[in-house]
Amino acid sequence: MNTAALRAWRLSFYFGAVFAVVGVMAPFWPVFLKARGLTATEIGLLLSAGLWLRVLANPLIAQLADRRGERRRPLLILTLVAMLAFSCFLYAKGFWGLLAVNLIASVAFSSIMPLGETVVLSTVYRLGLDYGRLRIWGSITFIATSFTGGAMLAVFGSWSVLWAILALLVIVLLACTLLPTEYERKAPAPKRASGAMGQLLCQPVFLLFLLAGGLSSASHAVLYGFATLHWRGVGFSDTLIGALWAEGVVAEIILFWLGNRLLERFGAANLLALGAAAGIIRWTAMGLSDSLGLALLTQGLHAFTFGATHLGAMHFIARAAPEEMSATAQSLHGAVGAGIAVGIVMAGAGWLYQAFANGAFFFMAGIAFASLLAALLLARVWDGERMRLSGETETSDK
Repeated sequence: MNTAALRAWRLSFYFGAVFAVVGVMAPFWPVFLKARGLTATEIGLLLSAGLWLRVLANPLIAQLADRRGERRRPLLILTLVAMLAFSCFLYAKGFWGLLAVNLIASVAFSSIMPLGETVVLSTVYRLGLDYGRLRIWGSITFIATSFTGGAMLAVFGSWSVLWAILALLVIVLLACTLLPTEYERKAPAPKRASGAMGQLLCQPVFLLFLLAGGLSSASHAVLYGFATLHWRGVGFSDTLIGALWAEGVVAEIILFWLGNRLLERFGAANLLALGAAAGIIRWTAMGLSDSLGLALLTQGLHAFTFGATHLGAMHFIARAAPEEMSATAQSLHGAVGAGIAVGIVMAGAGWLYQAFANGAFFFMAGIAFASLLAALLLARVWDGERMRLSGETETSDK
């Protein structure tokens, strides 16, 4: 096996390991918390607190990693902290005890992804690998552990969720030890990396990127929060609903497989625009009709509303962010998109769905339209080069 193929295998293994954990946590973690005696309100508060703390903590952790010029060592430390924190759920009791442990576990685990993405993208661009065909394994293991997690829960009960997460974190630890380190800086980062967040947030191009990506992510709020409830309400069986969700991930896998071709054809900024345009179509269609045929068609558009947006975002960061600030850029993207934007829109999504039922998707189409405008403006003003920050000389580092 040559060097590029070996690196590709290790990066694919990393994605598979991390998203295997997500495949258990996303659908089943609230079930475990409920079994520990928490009410629905307490579960919501616990999950929300973890989300907002991640928004604050993850960019700071990433900036520290950028300053030190390391990736693998922080990843190993964060994985060990996550393992320790999740182990504490064996002993924590009551809302406040579970909240404290969950905050630590949430921050540690969620910080792994932006640092890992930085390693992956650095290796992809140096060795000419196909990012989409690496990332595809995360989607595959997400589906696998989501399906097997449901069967595990039915047979072994709610505690099996915690034990599965702990077992899978051991695999994440192994995957992190296999990540390449030869592209890490051997010397301390330039002094400007110490203020990476401030410098990035002063760049109009980067702010446009955050706006386009954040609004696109936020437009999924009604889907993630209420689509299952709505489909149940119109008579879809749980098996059919599960198949609809799986269809979306399969569509995403297909897009990732074609990722390099799409990137060459459209470019990073236009992929963001493509995802937003698909969002306008998807959410408008879901607002117009409850039919099964339309549901099948709109779930296929997940390939673009998530897949194309994610692909465009990753390649924008790899090409536009200074390398010594790449982890900070990744973490800001996650904090704004999966954190602030989704958190704000999700807060109003319940009221929208209660008031308008599937008509709430029309509001999501409006958010996707705003994302499209930001993405088109980004495509117009970004020259495809790395951003030149204050005090930098003119360069053409792609």
